[in-house]
Order: sequence, then C-alpha cells, then structure tokens
Amino acid sequence: MDETFDAIVIGSGQAGPALANRLSQAGWRTAMIERHRFGGTCVNTGCIPTKALVASAHVAAILRRSADYGISIRGEAEVDFPAVMARKSRISGRSSENVEKWLRGMAGVTVVLGHARFEAPGRVRVGDRVLHSERVFLDVGGRANELAPEIANGVSTLNNSSLLALSSLPEHLAVVGGSYVGLEFAQMFRRFGARVTVLQRGAQIVPREDADVAAAVQAILEREGVEIRTGTECFALRQEGQRIAVRWRCGDDHDEFLCTHVLNATGRRPNTDDLGLEHVGVKCDERGYIEVDDQLRSSVEGIWALGDCNGRGAFTHTAYNDFEIVAANLLDGDARRVSDRIPAYALYTDPPLARIGLSVTEALRSGRPALIGELPMSRVGRAVQKGEEQGFLRVLVDAETRHLVGATLLGVEADEAVHALLTLMYARQPVDTVQRAVFIHPTVSELLPTVLGSLRPLDAPSPRP
Repeated sequence: MDETFDAIVIGSGQAGPALANRLSQAGWRTAMIERHRFGGTCVNTGCIPTKALVASAHVAAILRRSADYGISIRGEAEVDFPAVMARKSRISGRSSENVEKWLRGMAGVTVVLGHARFEAPGRVRVGDRVLHSERVFLDVGGRANELAPEIANGVSTLNNSSLLALSSLPEHLAVVGGSYVGLEFAQMFRRFGARVTVLQRGAQIVPREDADVAAAVQAILEREGVEIRTGTECFALRQEGQRIAVRWRCGDDHDEFLCTHVLNATGRRPNTDDLGLEHVGVKCDERGYIEVDDQLRSSVEGIWALGDCNGRGAFTHTAYNDFEIVAANLLDGDARRVSDRIPAYALYTDPPLARIGLSVTEALRSGRPALIGELPMSRVGRAVQKGEEQGFLRVLVDAETRHLVGATLLGVEADEAVHALLTLMYARQPVDTVQRAVFIHPTVSELLPTVLGSLRPLDAPSPRP
C-alpha cells in the first residue's frame, strides 16, 4: 500500500514528537514511524528511569546518614530492590504512554508501527506499507556499544537497557567504562547494596573533564565504597562457574577478580546501520553518525537528522534543541544553527557535576588570556545546612571581554545553579551582570557573585580554601 505525506518522521525520541506537533499545527500531513517504544532512549532506558533510580539511591544514602541530621531510625533501613525497580518502571512507563497518546491525538499525524527503511529517495518502507514524502526527518537515536568478541569471550554482559530490567540486586557489579553512564549506575547500585568495581582504560575517570575534577568525583564515589581501577589493560572476561572472572591488567593473578554481573558502559553507537541509507546516498562518518550541516540537513536534499544519530550532541536537551533548529528554519524563517549552542551537560552522580562551555584544559589550549574563580562548597550555606559540603564552584572568564567562557560546578544542586551562568553566556553579557545581582538566600546560586569576585589569572596559583 503506497501513501503520500508532506513529511515523514522516523523515531519518537525527544526531537521527533515535538517536530510532528509543529508540523501538525502547520497543517502538514505527517507520518510518525516508531519501531519499538515511544519516547526513545530518554523515556525508556535513559534519563527518566535512571534519574528515578538516582532518587531512590539518594534516599537510601540519606537514611544511612540520618544520625548526622539528628534523626534516629530504629532498626536498619533496607532497600527493597524489586520495589525500587517497579517504581522506576511506573515512572518510565507513564512517560512512554503519554508520548504515544500525544502523537495519536495530533491532527494530520498518522502513527505507523514498524521498522523503517529507505528504498529510494523519498520512499520509505514499513512492512507492507510504502510511504512517500519529499521531506524525511530521522530521529532514530542510538544504542550501547558491545564488547569485542575477544574481550567478552562469550560472557553475557549487561548494558544500560538490560540493567534496568534486573529483578534482583547484583552481588558484585563490574562496570566497564568510567564515564557518565557507568558512574551513575556505579553509585546507585552501590547505594542499593551491591559491591561495585569500576574499570577505566585511561588514566582518569570522566576523561573529558579536568584531572582535578575527575579526582574529586572519584573521591566522592570511593568514599561511598565504589572501587575504581584506572589504567586497565589486557581487559578480558571469562566465565568461572556462576561467576565472571575479570582480568583488568597484565601480570599476576591479583590483576583478576570475580564478580556476578558486568555492565558494559563503553559508549554508544547510532541506529543508522539498518535504515537503508545506502539506497539514498546519505553520508555517515566512520562511526556511523549521519553528517549534517549547521541546520541539521544531511548530504541528501530533503533528509534531516536530529538527536543522537547525528553526532552533534548525545543529550535529551540537545536533541530537543535540534527540533527547535529544524522547526525554526523550516517553518518560522528563523536561521537558527547548531553552532550557536553552548556545550552544557551534567553528570548525575550525587552530588551532580554540571559543566558549561570550556574546561580549564580547553581554556589554556585556546591561548586566550583567562581568569578563574573558585570556591569550595563548604563556603555555601545551603550545602552546609543540607550536610552536602563535597565539591566546588569554578568559573572561567575571558580576561579581555569579561565574558564567561566556562563553568564547572560540582556539588549539591549544581545542575540547577549552573543555569544562571548558562543564561549569562547566551545573553553575551559580562560577568559583572551576575556579580552585581542580589540572589536569594539561602541558595547555591547566591555564591555565584562571590565566586565571580574571586577571579585571578588562570595561570596563577590556586589559593588555599
């Protein structure tokens, strides 16, 4: 059966449904194709379920520290792991259902279930249906990498999706990969009661961060009992009865340990290898990401790529911004661009790490004169009151223009406080704007003017707190 539409949207992640809604409002007849679960990674196996688990893990950690707050709990607080997972599933399931209901209620939008493949430019097959359109928008997301066969040796490992389907708590979880996904799972499962060992190939965890930031995050995790081993080499798995032997360095037997479960958190790959892109000539890079221009147009006219599959951002907020860019250019006559986006993300360990703009390493590499301001979270009244004094506030400022060029906030509520600085960067105003602002007390944000008042040349020695 052949059908013709004004637009075809493949994938219902963060960008796809929002775009379908705008196209619906514009009167376009649109096909929305989804082959699995509505909502994509964020709703089903990413932000929504994992942050629900982070919240449960936070409660568990606070209960163990209740005496620090003058609260006595009779008996020992216990983690009901199946109940924790059920709560996560309820929250995630509702979100997915809401996305589907939203899509099915859009005027002029036809929801098509199944796997989509290009047969020719403007021609997409889904089972027995053939859909035609001059405009196709790809929001197909990504999936976890797999360990190389010579490393896995036939051992079954978990990824971010299958880990969320566990019904019982692992006794000992080995996490391969010390970046954002791996560390969030490592901390939450340690707080649930599992023994956790993180294995990182490089010299530090969170390798894109400054070395002292990585060290601070590592100290927070190790204080809770997470074992972290960096500089791993000769990594290999081997089944030993009901256990898994993990060799993480060359040498003696002490460089091998036994665990019950292995989480592979070594990165992700785009879902572009089974779309039939070769039939239409869409260019991808060596990793499979669709190459796009500053307005997210692919190498083929009439095909756009949004979200994780374009390699221009691996976050829910960047995927949604991709929708905004495409809609602005297509429907509003507003020439928005990907290059206008300021890098911003958070690592949701507890406390969280929030990052915008440049790191210290990147600022030094740029060669531009810069200023740095730093304060420990122990100077933040809100952090002291909440009993969460770990971390620090750091800002980087262009010495000539006094514009903020980067910030690293590690500490309680850092993921919220950072937005005042992010807004300042988008407004292209000098830091004096925030430094002279009067923020509400007691908050983490109220210390931002203070940290901006502590600026010194970036290459000057750091004062002791």
